[in-house]
This record gives sequence, structure tokens and C-alpha cells, in this order.
Amino acid sequence: MPTLFDPIRLGAIECPNRMLMAPLTRGRNTRDHVPTPLMAEYYSQRASAGLIISEATGISRQGLGWAYAPGIWNAEQIAGWKMVTDAVHAAGGRIVCQLWHMGRIVHPSFLGGEAGVSASATTAPGFAHTNDGKQAHQQARALHPAGIADIVQDYRAAAGDALDAGFDGVEIHAANGYLIDQFLRSSANHRTDRYGGSIENRMRLLLEVTEAVCGEIGADRVGVRLSPNGDSQGVNDPDPVPLFTAAARELSKIGIAFLELREPPKDGTRGKPDHPPVHPAIRASFDGPLILNSDFDGKRAAETIQCGEADAIAFGRGFLANPDLPSRIDRGIPLAPDYMATWYTQGPVGYTDYPTADGGQGREAAQ
Repeated sequence: MPTLFDPIRLGAIECPNRMLMAPLTRGRNTRDHVPTPLMAEYYSQRASAGLIISEATGISRQGLGWAYAPGIWNAEQIAGWKMVTDAVHAAGGRIVCQLWHMGRIVHPSFLGGEAGVSASATTAPGFAHTNDGKQAHQQARALHPAGIADIVQDYRAAAGDALDAGFDGVEIHAANGYLIDQFLRSSANHRTDRYGGSIENRMRLLLEVTEAVCGEIGADRVGVRLSPNGDSQGVNDPDPVPLFTAAARELSKIGIAFLELREPPKDGTRGKPDHPPVHPAIRASFDGPLILNSDFDGKRAAETIQCGEADAIAFGRGFLANPDLPSRIDRGIPLAPDYMATWYTQGPVGYTDYPTADGGQGREAAQ
């Protein structure tokens, strides 16, 4: 059986190990959502990951509602990302861009006062992370079919822009209560047209986006992220197994490079899921490489790979304070703790200043 340290091929991307870096929003871009030189340093420090999945990246102004998060819809943003991907490749790494439309999570302050969009006119619980601090979410407006078609084209364009920016591929963010997830799951999708009601209809946006992106850059450079179990920002479904196994079967037919699932374990540190694990049923429904994410340590990750439950593991918080995470796991070195207070600040503290186990910075010191 394979181990965490064996190589794996994800479509067109050859990965030297099965320890991927999960997407992690960090808030180090400019106010205009342009990647910065500090980000190039941060990502290149973590280039020993089998594959880096970038922080979630807005496909359009309409789709991005997080202060100091990145976009990829204009030339300045593409150039900023090119600086990052060049640094990762120079360090021997591989990186894909996670494509993001936040839907109803986008606060009107990002849109000149206009309401955000969603499957239906619903309101997310909690608060938005805006340029003026936390603000209560506002009711979104339901998308018309013409608006849905425009968003599909925005995903297509963003995928092409990602390759122009030097990324090795893209991951479609269809998880965590954002726009595509708002269409997928019944608690947020109250539509009665061809995008609502049945599982087939609720999957339609996901599949249209995936087909458009694959048509633009090739299915072998496209992954998808789903979150099949439990509430995410007020988005849920009472019967996730038939929904997500159907989605997995259709994505398998399209031939995507990989499927990543964020599914907390029953004893996870961030709350228990509402249902038993869905990933075993998805595993049986998807023919390609399956990646699991959420609350993994090295031991549990190794056991998951060895028993064939998944083909690779995406580590999130482990990479925050451990730029040399694969080396630490290989050598049995305890992981350094991260500091939540610096997750979303705009400087190097708690970002690029975490040392490797040998006292250096990132991949160079880990070798």
C-alpha cells in the first residue's frame, strides 16, 4: 500500500508526496486584492508540499467579499500571482489556484451597496469579514438564469487567467457554504427552476462550472473541493449521501484530476458533523484520486493512506506554523503551534516568520 511519502499523479501534475497544503485564507493581499511579495515568500517556504492549493481566490468583484483576500480578474492580480507561482516553482514546488465565488457571504460594502447573490434570497448567519471590520450578513438576491450563465463564464475566464499567472492548474471551490455549495444543498437553495429542487437540478451549477473550466484548461488540470458533511456557514442538507455521491459520479465522468473533501472527523476539534462520514460513499462513486482534509495529524494521515481510504491528505493548520511540514512528519518532529491572532493580519508576523525544525525558513532549510 502507498504511504504519505510516495509520489502521486493528479491529472497532469506530478506530486512528489501525498501531503498537500490545503487552501488557507491569510489576508496578506492589498486592499484591491492583489498578491504581494510577502505572499511569494510564504508560499515558496512551503514548496515541499506535494501540491499547494492556494488560498481561495475571487473570480470576480461580485464573488469576493473578504478583506485583503486575492482576486484573479484583472492584469495587476494576474501579475501578482505570477510572482508567487514563479517563487514556488523556483523552490521546486507545484501550486494550483482555488477559484472562489462567495455568493451570499459577500457583504454589500464590497459591491457599492448592492446585495450579494445566491441560489435564493437567503441570509447567512454571523458576520462578514469586511474592510471596516465584522458586519452582519445581509440578505442576498436570487440569481436569474442569465446571471448564472455570467458566473459560469467568470469561472472559465478565471481558469485561463490562472494558467496565465503560472499556476499548474485550478481547484473549483464548491464547499464551505459558498456560492456553489449554496446551490448544492437544500437549506440555501429554494429554487423551483432547473437549478433547484431535485439533486440533478441542484448539481447543475457545479457541473456547468466544472465543464466550462475543463473546456478552458483541460480536465487534467482541474480539481474540485466539496464539504459533504454538516453545517457550513448556515448551508446544510438533510440527506447528504445521495447528493454528494451523485455529484462525485458526475465529476468522475467529466474526468477531473482530483476531488478534495473537507469533512471533519466525529471527534474533530472544530465541532462534530451532523451526519456519519460521507467520504466512504464518495470514495466508491469517484474513479479519480480522492483527497481528504480536516484535522489530520501525521499518524491519522498515514493510516488513512495505508488503508486506501484516500489517495492523499490536505493539511491546513499544520502548514501555518510548519513550513517544513512533510519533513517534520517524516522525522517524527512535533509540530509547532500556530497563533490565531495572526491568521488574518497584514504583515509577516505569524506568516513568514515561523522557522523550520532546523531553525531556517521553509524548503531551503528543510533540505
